[in-house]
Amino acid sequence: MNRVTPKMRELAERLIAYETKGRQSPLLKTPVSFPVSEKLRPRLTTLMGKFGFHALLSRALALAGKEVPWLRAFQVNAEGSLESLDKLEGSVHPDEIFEGRVVLIAQLLGLLEAFVGEKLTLNLLREEWPSLAPPPEEIK
Repeated sequence: MNRVTPKMRELAERLIAYETKGRQSPLLKTPVSFPVSEKLRPRLTTLMGKFGFHALLSRALALAGKEVPWLRAFQVNAEGSLESLDKLEGSVHPDEIFEGRVVLIAQLLGLLEAFVGEKLTLNLLREEWPSLAPPPEEIK
């Protein structure tokens, strides 16, 4: 089941663009990293525990891997970070990396929204990215 709403996908795109601005060049080897999930990890681990976050990110990765096959090379380690990042470095086009990031983060946000609701999800994002998350009056 796909829990990603257009609103969460658009939010994922904005977060990723913000976190990766100025660090991508099609002429350079683009590192395959996921700064948004790393930035969310401490906050979500506090909310749901280490194992809860691990499960949430693992499920998001499994769902995203159906849409973006190269994401299947990744695993979530015991700390809740993505591993196997070095396997794909330089072999995936920067546009594909951006799309993979968007799909993974959109799935993560969609699952989080399903578990805790849209309002709490957006409040959590607003704490980390005050200028990017929708203002409270836009939340249903």
